[in-house]
Amino acid sequence: MTAQNNNLTLKILIGVLGALLLILGIFTYKFYNEEKQNKAILQQEKDLIESELGELITKYDNAIALNEVMDDHLLKAKERIVVLLDSVKDNDANLALISRYRREVGKLKRERERLFKLADSLTTANAQLATDLDSTSVALNQRIILSDSLQTQNAQLAEIVERGSALTAANIKAEGVRVRNSGKISTSSKASKAEKVRVCFTLSPNKLTEKGDKELFVQVINPENNLIGDKVSVNFDDAVLTYSGRNKVFYENEALDVCVLVDAAEGELVKGNYVVNLFSGPRMISNTQFELK
Repeated sequence: MTAQNNNLTLKILIGVLGALLLILGIFTYKFYNEEKQNKAILQQEKDLIESELGELITKYDNAIALNEVMDDHLLKAKERIVVLLDSVKDNDANLALISRYRREVGKLKRERERLFKLADSLTTANAQLATDLDSTSVALNQRIILSDSLQTQNAQLAEIVERGSALTAANIKAEGVRVRNSGKISTSSKASKAEKVRVCFTLSPNKLTEKGDKELFVQVINPENNLIGDKVSVNFDDAVLTYSGRNKVFYENEALDVCVLVDAAEGELVKGNYVVNLFSGPRMISNTQFELK
């Protein structure tokens, strides 16, 4: 009996152990399959994160190429993504790492949205600024053109006023003369008897001309093309005038008769035609000719 009971007990234990081994095998197989599936899922998640990070880098590259204002901020954000992508590639997938990477990807996406909105805003502002600058440039060019036009008109008007206010002379006449001991001046048409040249003219009335002293200069050029008389040079702003004689008169905007006596040195008064030029300052206002026989 005892031997039979022992055998029965042994059989029962063997059966229980077999059942336990069977159950353990089933659980082991199931756990292996679940672990394999989990690793596949984690790998897929890792691949997805790498893909998202790669897309983020591409978007940043495009944004950097289009936006010079935000280059520094965009480059730094891109560098953080590149570092994270390298970290993802270098580490095996596990639940803790995948969770951390997913959180980091979420932060990077939110930062990207903020930076891109800011970049778009700056781009729009720059475009508006460029438009405003173009508008300002056009307006400035128009002002410059208008200013140039006004300056030209003012210059033309000033020239007209200057011409209108300039002294003019009429009835100019030149002749040979001699001065007698009594001081009386008599005309002479003969070169052998003439001692001086007298040039007479009338300053025309002009209300635009400024009243005051006026310097008048006379050039007398003899038939040998030599200047006779004082032969004195006077400097003006952009001209030098050498004259034969001069006279200063006080002009009051009314017609004024003026004469200038030109002394002649011995041998300067010869037979032939003489040219006479009358100047107000450096500006010639009249001329004439006469003959000595």
